[in-house]
Amino acid sequence: MNPRRRDRLAAEIRASVADLIASKLKDPRIGFVTVTRAEVAADLAYIRVFVSVLGDEAQRQATLQGLSKAAGFVRRELGQRLRLRLTPEVTFVYDRGIEAADRIARLIEETTEAPSDDASGDPEDGSDA
Repeated sequence: MNPRRRDRLAAEIRASVADLIASKLKDPRIGFVTVTRAEVAADLAYIRVFVSVLGDEAQRQATLQGLSKAAGFVRRELGQRLRLRLTPEVTFVYDRGIEAADRIARLIEETTEAPSDDASGDPEDGSDA
């Protein structure tokens, strides 16, 4: 399959899945989810949907379980919306990219805000005169 067509399809799938999660999924385990990207296999048989979840590790695991249980529903809805000959199997994957970017930003912030005692340039007024 043409890579441009696959990229366009991945973008359409990402938007459709984000809409489905926001409007149609009612599982209480699914918290605040952002669909970051989608990867479509070359033969269109599989889709990996990358999501980020707001919350701690327990909320992340519960949300991924809820999304895994809803994968069949999401697949059926995608088939109806996109009208593909073969509807791909959907797999949800936690996207650690945002977590890594946040960690790097915090490290940069810590190094730029680190106070140093000798950097002030002011001599101490401890003269004995």
